Amino acid sequence: MKAITISLLILQLVLLSATANAATHQAQVARIEKATAVLNEVMAIPETIPEDLIRHAYGIAVFPGVLKAAFLVGGRFGEGIFVARQANGNWSEPSLLNLYGASFGFQAGAESTDLILVFKTRQSVEALGRGDITLGGTMSVAAGPVGRSAQASTDIQLRAEIYSYSKTRGLFAGVALDGAGIQVDTGANNALYGTADPVRSAAVRVPEAAKRFNCVVSKYTGSPNKVCA
Repeated sequence: MKAITISLLILQLVLLSATANAATHQAQVARIEKATAVLNEVMAIPETIPEDLIRHAYGIAVFPGVLKAAFLVGGRFGEGIFVARQANGNWSEPSLLNLYGASFGFQAGAESTDLILVFKTRQSVEALGRGDITLGGTMSVAAGPVGRSAQASTDIQLRAEIYSYSKTRGLFAGVALDGAGIQVDTGANNALYGTADPVRSAAVRVPEAAKRFNCVVSKYTGSPNKVCA
């Protein structure tokens, strides 16, 4: 009887673990799906990220629904994904990221914002791959210019390593993000892909949501990916 009880307990633990893993996997897939929707929505806006800027990007990060809340001490937190351009021109699998930050002062209120970061240098992409980065600290960041026209592109000051954009309540514009930190979510990547770094390591498994995001990025950057063929 005791052996049967232990066996039942083990079975329950296995089932609970499987259920938890399935829920975690679904949450990670949902993160990628939300990022795909945000990128499509932003690129459909007439005055959006200049074509020359996004077509020559080395990396793109999308953070849907970043929460910025404040009451004397402010904070910022979001979950997103990041893809890097590979040597063959294709894009890596979407790596899962966390964004965080804090600010101090007399402030109150809360808002949710979609963020897009355009990485202009190979060095900025490599720095993110090594761990976490601080925008405006370890990496220079600037509010990105807006407009598809050639004029908008020529106005870009090519001094920042990363250009940032936000979409709040239907409005789209460049945004200042100094002090925010970005960290690779190695645990989530391991659970989803079987590797902590899908940008630089081959993934054991790739969900369909990740392939769809790559297709969307390829569409807007003019870099047809092998998964879109």
